[in-house]
Amino acid sequence: MLNTLKLNRKMPKGWRSAIGRATRDNLVGRIWKRDPSVWTDSGEQNWLGWLDLAEWQAKRVDALEELGYGAEADGLDNVVLLGMGGSSLAPEVIASTLSVSGFAIVDSTDPAQVRSIAERFDPAETLYFVSSKSGSTLEPDILRRYFYELAGDVLGRRAGDHFVAVTDPGSDLEAIASRDGYREIFYGLPSVGGRFSALSAFGMAPAAAVGIDVADFLKRARLMAKASKKRDVEQNPAALLGLYLGLWAEQGRNKVTVLASDGLRSLGAWLEQLLAESTGKQGKAIVPVDLEPLADDLGAYGDDRVFVALELGDDPDFRARVDALSKKQPVVHVGCLTPSDLAQEFYRWEFATAVAGAVMGINPFDQPDVQASKTVTKELTNGYEETGALAQEQPFYEDDHVRLFAPARYAVELARAARKESAAAYLKAHFARLGAGDYAALLAYLEMNEANVAQLQDLRERILSKSGVATCVGFGPRFLHSTGQAYKGGPNSGVFLQITGDAPQDLAVPGKRYTFGVVKSAQARGDFQVLVDRGRRALRVHLLGDPDAGLKRLVGLAKKAI
Repeated sequence: MLNTLKLNRKMPKGWRSAIGRATRDNLVGRIWKRDPSVWTDSGEQNWLGWLDLAEWQAKRVDALEELGYGAEADGLDNVVLLGMGGSSLAPEVIASTLSVSGFAIVDSTDPAQVRSIAERFDPAETLYFVSSKSGSTLEPDILRRYFYELAGDVLGRRAGDHFVAVTDPGSDLEAIASRDGYREIFYGLPSVGGRFSALSAFGMAPAAAVGIDVADFLKRARLMAKASKKRDVEQNPAALLGLYLGLWAEQGRNKVTVLASDGLRSLGAWLEQLLAESTGKQGKAIVPVDLEPLADDLGAYGDDRVFVALELGDDPDFRARVDALSKKQPVVHVGCLTPSDLAQEFYRWEFATAVAGAVMGINPFDQPDVQASKTVTKELTNGYEETGALAQEQPFYEDDHVRLFAPARYAVELARAARKESAAAYLKAHFARLGAGDYAALLAYLEMNEANVAQLQDLRERILSKSGVATCVGFGPRFLHSTGQAYKGGPNSGVFLQITGDAPQDLAVPGKRYTFGVVKSAQARGDFQVLVDRGRRALRVHLLGDPDAGLKRLVGLAKKAI
């Protein structure tokens, strides 16, 4: 049985004619025929392997199930996944939605976060996944080095038996896994990009390892894949969604705000990457807004939003809130029947994103600005390997608690608006730049722990209540492989507050001169530099002393200033 899709009565202009035109032009059929002219005719046909992925992967279930049986037989009750973005987000959502215990992902270079997960799991009882499509991405590589050495200290030569690689054929990771005697190597498809890989080995191998019935999961995904072949767009539950989101984005409602009932709250993180990386380019974007507190006054939202309500099972209280919102804003209501029917939503949203990209006239399968940030980071880490230090930076303001950084021109503008030199005044001047159609993004290169998440949620609630603009929160480097593309390649409508801090207890990276703390600093600098290069309104606050205490103080200061 298919998950449901309902659109409220508020439709974009030209809705009926757009449905008719897409059906007459056989948009769906052309996508299934791999016709790149659906988008920009720039090689998109090379990235459409996900269309048949549910069927293709179902023929390889036996190997996945054997992995799960073997891990159970060997007493490997825990799974730790080392990966970023498309290599980690789908397994995270699957584990959360299907209530899996003994599972964690490491998608951070923050030393405290890496250490906290390392200390939670006994290597003797843990299966480690190293997941990287290219096999050479910085974060999975240094995490592999750290956790392999950690496991080796406990297991000796048997460490390789506790590691699984998921990568594309011929990658550096494949060679390393073979050299170190990994338990298994699973391969992705070169024609499937990372954010479209939920149903590939990147999602299904970790799922099998934690006991998910992957055969049933893929069967449910195939239900949506079959429905996505319907030529009549109005009868196609994935194409219809993509057309709706794409048209609204073209008409200015480009902030897709995700609301979810409790069982599906983690799905928004996966949708963030899929939507932001796929559509955030050429000055356009569908900007995903996940986990934002619901405004007390539903009429206070601007006319730049579309809401997506994700309901698991029957949740009357959630539906009542959605119905109230539907009277004021465009709302998509998605009903997921059971936790395992999450599989349908992976496929629906992948197809819908491809359709939205066609409507917006972009290539939804590249991510040029993600690479730009990686390039700057690599230059900085390579420089550290040679000199043992990162280049010195000069703040435009400093006190006992913070240092503030901004490009020279923007620092002058803030100083004129602030009228006095204080962190509070500069924060007030920065957030005063928010206007209609803008969004505020809080980008924290800190440990993603419960306390820090709560602090940033508190701040975004304050921003929303005072300005009415959409608010986003991201933890670095996690968001670099997700919403970072839209922030840099999308419209210049973001006001960014980057928050960095020192690492009180750093971690060494085996085989490297730089540390995890150095990598995190380099990533923050690279991220900030590309924001500046793209002309974004960006302010960086570096916290001095204990970063958790510093964040609490900063949030208190910002709330008073806004």
